[in-house]
Parts: sequence; structure tokens; C-alpha cells
Amino acid sequence: MRIVSLSVDGIHQAAQRGLYDWLAEQDADIICLQDLRSLEPELDHPVFHPDGYYSYFFDSGTPHENGVAIYTRSQPKAIIFGMGFANGEDMYGRYLQADFERLSVGSLLAPIAKDEGSLEKKVQFFDDMQAHLIKISRKRRDFIFCGNWGMAHRRADVQNWQDHQDTPGFMRHEQRWLDQLFNEIGYVDAFRKVVKDADEFSWWPSGTVGEGDGWRTDMQVVSATLKNRIEYGAINKNVNFSSHLPVIMDYDLEV
Repeated sequence: MRIVSLSVDGIHQAAQRGLYDWLAEQDADIICLQDLRSLEPELDHPVFHPDGYYSYFFDSGTPHENGVAIYTRSQPKAIIFGMGFANGEDMYGRYLQADFERLSVGSLLAPIAKDEGSLEKKVQFFDDMQAHLIKISRKRRDFIFCGNWGMAHRRADVQNWQDHQDTPGFMRHEQRWLDQLFNEIGYVDAFRKVVKDADEFSWWPSGTVGEGDGWRTDMQVVSATLKNRIEYGAINKNVNFSSHLPVIMDYDLEV
């Protein structure tokens, strides 16, 4: 099973840059897109509904803001909108999940911290998400969370990391959160399971791929039960649809 995930900085712009032509060549079983910046009614065009896929969207309710999508060759048994946080903070970011027989695949857009107020919301979002991940880790179900997590884990994931230790996305509490996710709760950074190189980046805060410092904030995070099912991983550096690059992962799985 191949999953392609990408944060697109606006789905219309990415489409104009050839995203859907490229996706048609990837033989992906599931495609997860984030940061659509479009309302669902604005996606009522064949280009946004590629042949051979079931298409699902979850917009922000506000024009030109966030939104996520999942395309899947196999029809899911259920589609879940949001994570169901009691305080509603999961709507600050965006999350869409496709449930299959024993596998759930989610498309995640984490909140972005631009000031003190949004940083507090981001912290609350990830605190609630951690509790959610602990809860579902006890289920007899496998999970793959694809998306723009809005933070990097280790020094190898941030170019010139020493200049960004106080930058939102690489602050110590965010690194600790990911430490807990991978080392204590037991989830796995699928890309890092198969690729150890330190110069693999998926996002450029400058807005242009290759300009300024690169970060690896786009991840596919999987249940511990899937860690030995990861076959291949790559960040495609040969295309340019947004300030992010596509993450491509192959798994020894079927849906």
C-alpha cells in the first residue's frame, strides 16, 4: 500500500502547478492533502475528484483557511471528521479520518503558532491529541496519521537547528511532546524508520522550496503494530507544488 501526503498551501494553486497530473502517476492507494485553503463547494470540479478514487474533504468553514482531504481507491467503512475533543480545539487545526476493516488513515493539519495566543491553542491542541492517541493505542486497530504536524522532532530535522531553538515548531516543549509520542506512547515516525539521513527536509518557512532553512515537519506517524510493515519512504525533491514536498511511504498492508 502506498500513501502520499502533502501540505499544499492552497489546493487551487497546487492544481495549477500540476499536482493532480503528478498524483495520477504515483500509483498511490491513499492520498492525504492538507492546508487546502478552500471551502468544499469550491472543489466541485472534476480536477479535484481524480478518476479511481473516492474523495473526502473537511474544510474550515471559513474561506482561504486550512482544510484537509483524503483520496482512497478503496471505499472506507466510515469517515470521521475531527478527533472529538470536548473543548472543540480539534477544530482549530483540521483532521479527517478514513476507517477501513482494521486500519484507520488520518489527514492532519496541526494548528500554526504565530503569536502567544495561538501558541497556547497549539499547546492545548497537542495536549488533547496526546490523550486521544493514548486512548486509541489500546484499540485493536492500526493507525496511520499523515500530515503537516507543524513541528520538527530532532536536530537532524531542522537545517541550522541552533538558530531555531526558540522558534515555534522547534521549541523544547514541542520536541518533548514528540519524544513522548515516539518513546513513551509507542507510535513510530515511519519515514525515520527507513531513512536516517540528516538532510531530508519537507518544508521551507520562507515559502519557497530550497530558500532559507528547511524543516521536516511533514510526517506519517504509525501505530507500533505497523513498525515492521514499513517498506519504503521518500521525500520527493523533484516537484514543487507548495512550500512543502510530498512524503511517499510504502507499507506491507492492504485495505
